[in-house]
Amino acid sequence: MKGPRRFRVLFLCTGNSARSQMAEALLNAKGKGRFQAESAGSQPAAHVNRYAIETLQAHDIPWAGHPPRSLAGLEREPWDCVITVCDRAKQSCPIFPGQPLLAHWGMSDPAEVVGDEARKRAAFRDAFLLLNRRIDLLLALPLDKLERRAAQVEITDIGRPTP
Repeated sequence: MKGPRRFRVLFLCTGNSARSQMAEALLNAKGKGRFQAESAGSQPAAHVNRYAIETLQAHDIPWAGHPPRSLAGLEREPWDCVITVCDRAKQSCPIFPGQPLLAHWGMSDPAEVVGDEARKRAAFRDAFLLLNRRIDLLLALPLDKLERRAAQVEITDIGRPTP
């Protein structure tokens, strides 16, 4: 007997080296099989940022990971939802077949923080905590019961800054 269909989510950022990689790992770990998350970048970096991997490990989130990758081929796959986590990726987001839900969860890039190790680690921790909170909100949505328009509004609202 086959279980319910998994909700496919693609996280996009510019380099696919920090935010989108952490979001992918978080949703796959916390989604407990209900979700299949992947990530890519509009201009992939050479490698995944070590602070992203360290931060995931520090919070007991497994990272099976993959090197940063481009959208090549992924834009032809059927996605239920595509979430951009940086403004540059939002601006260069391609058209996806099947009209997936599109949301923007903009946030600062922890990889751009300069300073000592403590400052860099703090930036990644903060990014992780923000993604974690947003993913918890996503997981709380009854996506199988929401109409498309309602799901679009709910997922988009998750990324809106709170006053």
